[in-house]
Amino acid sequence: MQGMSERAYAAHAGLSRGAIQKARKSGRLVLFADGSIDAAASDARRAATTDPDQQNRSNGGTARQETSLTPPDRPTRPADNLAAPSITGPGDSSSYLKARTALTVYQAQERQIAIQKKKGVLVDRARAETLVFRLARQERDAWVTWPARVAAIMAAELSAEMEKTTGEAMSIGTGVLQRVLETHVRDQLAALADLKVSLE
Repeated sequence: MQGMSERAYAAHAGLSRGAIQKARKSGRLVLFADGSIDAAASDARRAATTDPDQQNRSNGGTARQETSLTPPDRPTRPADNLAAPSITGPGDSSSYLKARTALTVYQAQERQIAIQKKKGVLVDRARAETLVFRLARQERDAWVTWPARVAAIMAAELSAEMEKTTGEAMSIGTGVLQRVLETHVRDQLAALADLKVSLE
């Protein structure tokens, strides 16, 4: 056998055989090809995936008590010599504590975002992009129709201003002025089309 049996690993880890079988079924043990247990790899995996508080409650602290009550001159079994540190130690619980801290931070951020949405500080990104696109299209449509709306008024005002300045009656064609305005408006809209809105 390449690794440990369930019974030997249970003694090694200070747990019941039932607990080891449960850990095996849940995938918290590392197995060799022959089905035996890789003790070192399994210790590391259990330390990273086990809640230390829950583990301590489940074994009632018996592993520590038995270790402290063992007389120095008592003969030890081979399995005792291979005993790993208790998974409730501060070093072994660091992975779980980091994951727990990360989850707490994430939940706090989620609550903060929800509050900001209710206050109107944050808006939905997709909705914001839709509104910006709609506003830009309305602005473009307003500019496209602008030359036709103001060409006649501008032509009359320019004709009157030039007559006042030169003293001669002059007339500026509405159609000519509209075409000139449309040309410049199209150029301006083409330049504005290159602008990109970033919501990052």
